[in-house]
Amino acid sequence: MNLKDNVKIKCLKLVFDCFPYQANLTHFSHLFLSVLVKFNNCAGNKGVRYETNSLDFKVRADGTLYAAHHLQVPSKQLILMVTAWDPQTLGRWEAMVRFLVAEKSQHNGHKVRHQSANGLRRQKRDWVIPPINVPENSRGPFPQQLVRIRSDKDKEIHIRYSITGVGADQPPMEVFNIDPVSGRMYVTRPMDREERASYHLRAHAVDMNGNKVENPIDLYIYVIDMNDNRPEFINQVYNGSVDEGSKPGTYVMTVTANDADDGTTANGMVRYRIVTQTPQSPSQNMFTINSETGDIVTVAAGLDREKVQQYIVIVQATDMEGNLNYGLSNTATAIITVTDVNDNPPEFTTSTYSGEVPENRVEVVVANLTVMDRDQPHSPNWNAIYRIISGDPSGHFTIRTDPITNEGMVTVVKAVDYEMNRAFMLTVMVSNQAPLASGIQMSFQSTAGVTISVTDVNEAPYFPTNHKLIRLEEGVPTGTILTTFSAVDPDRFMQQAVRYSKLSDPANWLNINATNGQITTAAVLDRESDYIKNNVYEATFLAADNGIPPASGTGTLQIYLIDINDNAPELLPKEAQICEKPNLNVINITAADADIDPNVGPFVFELPSVPSAVRKNWTITRLNGDYAQLSLRIMYLEAGVYDVPIIVTDSGNPPLYNTSVIKVKVCPCDENGDCTTIGAVAAAGLGTGAIIAILICIIILLTMVLLFVVWMKRREKERHTKQLLIDPEDDVRDNILKYDEEGGGEEDQDYDLSQLQQPETMDHVLNKTPGVRRVDERPIGAEPQYPIRPVIPHPGDIGDFINEGLRAADNDPTAPPYDSLLVFDYEGSGSTAGSVSSLNSSSSGDQDYDYLNDWGPRFKKLADMYGGGEED
Repeated sequence: MNLKDNVKIKCLKLVFDCFPYQANLTHFSHLFLSVLVKFNNCAGNKGVRYETNSLDFKVRADGTLYAAHHLQVPSKQLILMVTAWDPQTLGRWEAMVRFLVAEKSQHNGHKVRHQSANGLRRQKRDWVIPPINVPENSRGPFPQQLVRIRSDKDKEIHIRYSITGVGADQPPMEVFNIDPVSGRMYVTRPMDREERASYHLRAHAVDMNGNKVENPIDLYIYVIDMNDNRPEFINQVYNGSVDEGSKPGTYVMTVTANDADDGTTANGMVRYRIVTQTPQSPSQNMFTINSETGDIVTVAAGLDREKVQQYIVIVQATDMEGNLNYGLSNTATAIITVTDVNDNPPEFTTSTYSGEVPENRVEVVVANLTVMDRDQPHSPNWNAIYRIISGDPSGHFTIRTDPITNEGMVTVVKAVDYEMNRAFMLTVMVSNQAPLASGIQMSFQSTAGVTISVTDVNEAPYFPTNHKLIRLEEGVPTGTILTTFSAVDPDRFMQQAVRYSKLSDPANWLNINATNGQITTAAVLDRESDYIKNNVYEATFLAADNGIPPASGTGTLQIYLIDINDNAPELLPKEAQICEKPNLNVINITAADADIDPNVGPFVFELPSVPSAVRKNWTITRLNGDYAQLSLRIMYLEAGVYDVPIIVTDSGNPPLYNTSVIKVKVCPCDENGDCTTIGAVAAAGLGTGAIIAILICIIILLTMVLLFVVWMKRREKERHTKQLLIDPEDDVRDNILKYDEEGGGEEDQDYDLSQLQQPETMDHVLNKTPGVRRVDERPIGAEPQYPIRPVIPHPGDIGDFINEGLRAADNDPTAPPYDSLLVFDYEGSGSTAGSVSSLNSSSSGDQDYDYLNDWGPRFKKLADMYGGGEED
């Protein structure tokens, strides 16, 4: 095949790589290729240069592609790469062109189309489109054309073009669109590679009826990165540390910055550098940083925490591979702390120290040792530890460290004695908790001397043997010398006298000589006394010197008392009970002795020969050394209480005996051997006659009590019956009261006058039920009509009258107090009684009681009684 026709590449004003092109070489003169070239200059710009990857094809300056010579293509397709580059901007773009070679008929040299059973069939052409590159952050104008898609069937039929995929009909929507008639595809807005780096679309070609004309073609759109993002450090402040004295090359820390741009291009390639270092001591370049990894390491020696404790390093990160002219930069702060190592030994501020301590004192600080350490305070490299190297073999002193000041406090932990050591010369050494760093030696100033003087104080006398124990028999006579309990004064260099006195002597049995401590008895020592505990008597004595100030010590004397046989045994029990007939029960007896072995049992129990009736009626049977049995010797003994004397002898040397009396109650017993009730009474010493006499006395006493009660009841009844008739002065109802007594002046006025006033409302009185009226109330309604009583009053009438009045007063909640003053200023309406003065005048001389008949039935009875009327 000969290539003569030219293919022209049209230049459009876009900025991406070329779109792929294809041409059918059999229709070269009929095919128009629309090529989208991605550079900033138009095809007419003579500055753009083209070249191909084949010597058989060339491109003119206007973008026309042509065959350099006649060419025979043996294969069905030919792929060609075309490169466009701009010498001014150094921009470079590539495009791929694929040629499809159609077969040519050998007959008459005409072009022949393949024919099938259905007629002529045209061979389908595949669409192969290279990726489309779109730069981000384009300024437009928008929409910008990216590519034109055409089908060679558009001359035969009307074709509609469309695109689908993310960015077209899927979110984000309408980033790309296409002209359905011309097939030109556009981008509608600026792109952001950091938001989305690529898009995959599909282009479709259909006829007016929606029938597919061409197979869908894949469109790959890549957003080309622009350097629009600065490097960003993960942290604005980084903290690291490095030991002082570290060698060059010691790792310190790593700083990291990220760039959102494409890391495969220079836009996202970050490089690091140190901008400043503060302070610049001892060198301005103490650290360096790896430009690619961000690792900071030491580059110089001389790190000393005691001189510089912290460095502040400003680190810069720049993209474009660190190009400061084109790249974007950012900074962060690296704080490097120089950590302490124990490179400074502690040193005493002076070579000698001194102190003073009183003898016999402990936990006393006698000297403070000061040191200097340039390492970090309150760290193991600074904390001091003190040791006593020599001068204290007995361990009287220790050195404790003050956690605040780091001073050494020389402290007494074991009391010192002036009489033994008057001074101490100590050698002390100081070190740190942490060992010294490699190569650092201890200083000669890490040791010092401490001189401690001991002062003498007045020490208390002491008893060399405390507690002192002596042994002696009890019962020694008064004035016996027991021992000498003397004290020692430790103050050998002081001329002092010691005086003795008693501090505690519970039984007051002892005396002590005030000058020499000799102890004598003041009373007889008794081992059986309550003051003895476990055979030991304990007394405390005081020894005091005459120093300034005086001092005293105490000593305890323990006296162990050896028992002697000075207590006779006592018979137990003191009382017992036995049946009147023998062989039914016996009495077990024993003895108690205040002494101890061997002055106690075994005991000997025996009956005395006088009186003879004792041995006649009783007998003792020995059980063992401590117990015996007392029983009847005769067949029957009359019930009663018997005093049986028994002689008890102990086993002491010499033995002591005691005659004790046991009271034995002899009584009749039942079949079980227990005393009956009557027997127990009889055994108590009362005969039958005595018992009968007691019962008669009890009956007589009960009869007298009953008669007295009956008499009292009768007398009470008679008193109620004749009270008004026999003793009229006691009846308050018919007494003539005297009102001419003035009373005691102000002393009888201490009462509530409101009780004498009439109440403002009388509802509570008017509403009362008929019955007895209170005499201290002012009558409001009609006077009650009392029933006519018999002339001779019944003994119960007066009592009923009083009880009814009392009940009315008690049940009336509105009444004044029961002891209130009676109201006398109202005498009633229509009363036949005279005035008070007439009563007083009639009371003198012969009294006439006839007017009482006019007062009513009740007073008529009184008039008859006192005026000579009917008599009982």
